[in-house]
Amino acid sequence: MSNSSSTRPLAVLVGVQLPGVSDTDHAADLAELGRLVHTLGYEVVATVSQRRERLAAGTVLGTGKLKELASLTGGRGIVSSGAQERKSKARERWEAEAEEAEGEEAEADEEEEESPVEQPAAETGEEQATARPTVVVVDHELSPGQLSNLERATGAQVLDRTGVIVDIFHRHARSREAKMQVEIARLNYLAPRLRESTGSRERQQGRGSGDSAVELDRRKIRDRLAELREGLAAIQQDQEHRRYARRDQLRVALVGYTNAGKSSLMRALTGSEVLVADQLFATLDTTVRALQPETRPRVLVSDTVGFIQKLPHDLVASFRSTLDEALEASLLLYVVDASDPTWEAQLEVTRSVLREIGAQSVPSRLLFNKADRLSSEAREALLQQHPEALVLSAHSPEDVAALRQTLIDFFDRSMVEAELVIPYSRQARIGEVYEHARVLSEAFDETGRRLKVRALPAAMARLTRAFET
Repeated sequence: MSNSSSTRPLAVLVGVQLPGVSDTDHAADLAELGRLVHTLGYEVVATVSQRRERLAAGTVLGTGKLKELASLTGGRGIVSSGAQERKSKARERWEAEAEEAEGEEAEADEEEEESPVEQPAAETGEEQATARPTVVVVDHELSPGQLSNLERATGAQVLDRTGVIVDIFHRHARSREAKMQVEIARLNYLAPRLRESTGSRERQQGRGSGDSAVELDRRKIRDRLAELREGLAAIQQDQEHRRYARRDQLRVALVGYTNAGKSSLMRALTGSEVLVADQLFATLDTTVRALQPETRPRVLVSDTVGFIQKLPHDLVASFRSTLDEALEASLLLYVVDASDPTWEAQLEVTRSVLREIGAQSVPSRLLFNKADRLSSEAREALLQQHPEALVLSAHSPEDVAALRQTLIDFFDRSMVEAELVIPYSRQARIGEVYEHARVLSEAFDETGRRLKVRALPAAMARLTRAFET
């Protein structure tokens, strides 16, 4: 392990392979979870995996696998009663019965089939003994009870996939809007998972109040959510005005899986200094820039937040206004990392999210990015499978120039040609024509300036009305 990575807290990944999930897909899910965890700042040193019919109600894993996990973290492998939450007797009976049933089921599973064992990192022996993992990350969304039980059994901090993604969004948000959107999703995630501190007593605040600490914290979260939604509504209204002002302009939106290379492509097409990093969710804020060299009319390109498997619904909802850039675009470019063996599943995730916001009807083109990592045979195979797609590299000037021309040709096919007469008394408004149309020729006579132009039908209709005599 390098010096840089040795300072990172150590983590163990946990995954349950459910029926209908292939070995390849399960391995890809865990590999992606590992990248998420690394982006969050942890070093993955082991993986614990198990095949099950369903997640164990109390602890996700069966009893045997739970003990194996605890042996890595130094926990006892059982759900101790030292930090019990206050529960009703009926709930205690229900949980006891559920745990007993899951224990029997897990023992049966382990007798029938040997589940995949944990795969430790290169450090073993003395290093493992002296530096135990302090974080357990589960590739499923955990209920508050499951999270609490796993923490007691392993003696480690437990995160689920949703919590990891929300935390990454929280760290990477830069603009005020993105920070507010992420905080809404984060509070919605945390609210049901609030628990009383060990040994805490119900505290009273104010005359006649008997609310517990958790109830008071949840009330604060509700108040904060209301405040955030009010502030976000004001920002989004301002963005609506900006989008309305751009309604006549040609807009291209880059959409795709996280780390597919959208930001690199954005920088190559527009020359903008957007953040480019080899990590998941490096870009959360929508950036809009003009295609360079500029065209007439201008083509605006927007870079959107990336998608991922099991993207928390609250994050999709929170970033709805950001995703509206895709909904209102003239053309969507589906950016796919062609070098990733799971690109087909990633493309389906992108399409699924866009269907959710109603953007499936927007015209689109498929782009296979990172072609510089492919062999010539692999490139040919992609084109045979998707003959309409473009296979390119954002780092190849020739590929970027070809994509730019493809965009220009796409919009050109939708344009109509007409002649405008600009009276000499309205020459000050000539800029409107150059902004929304391509001027092919111009001449002057006694009536004014005669322009032969190409523009989209709607823009042409507005320009014609604007200069009618």
